[in-house]
Amino acid sequence: MTGVLRPGIRTFKPRRSRITARAERALLEQERLLIPASDDLLDLASIWGTDVPVVMEIGFGDGRATAAMAASDPGTGILAIDVHTPGVGELLWRLADAGIGNVRVMEADALGVLAGMIPAASLSGLRTYFPDPWPKARHHKRRIVQPAVLDLVATRLQTDGWWHLATDWAEYADSMRACFAEDPRWEGGPIPRPENRPVTRYERRALNEGRGVTDLLYRLRPVV
Repeated sequence: MTGVLRPGIRTFKPRRSRITARAERALLEQERLLIPASDDLLDLASIWGTDVPVVMEIGFGDGRATAAMAASDPGTGILAIDVHTPGVGELLWRLADAGIGNVRVMEADALGVLAGMIPAASLSGLRTYFPDPWPKARHHKRRIVQPAVLDLVATRLQTDGWWHLATDWAEYADSMRACFAEDPRWEGGPIPRPENRPVTRYERRALNEGRGVTDLLYRLRPVV
């Protein structure tokens, strides 16, 4: 798959965690909801239907928030991408358990998928909740919000497409705002936490530890 950042730079940390029996079973039984990573462009209309808006989610943890948002908005197709197998299995289990049919799941690097598998101007929106803040200055090159990624995302969104982000690191929120402000294609900024964004376990822990959460919403400016 096509790279976006310099070779060897990843926006995520590989991690090992225990996979539950239900997640392991879902990985075997819910293969129809999985899309394999490849170098071929996805035909989004053949997956969700013509004129159905499609939103990509970059990172979804245990899938709880993704499943809840998908259930509350069945008219939107969701392409949920994460690199951690236990979380992929958990989301598959949640989708099957609730009978949710508007989500497809990929275990892959989302930037590679955006670059190599998503057609130009095909997504209505992007969601990235609580990405790794990479707090050390020498690791800022691994943050997902940076100019090269904004360039790529702008080409994959439809006119007036949006990117909704949330973070519990105030410095990262400031960095995101600065990055978007330098790109004239985008407009937006901080917003109140949307009611349709469920509070995740990670977010609840951050709040309990005294870290505030910032939601940011940016849209592509209309082409004049």
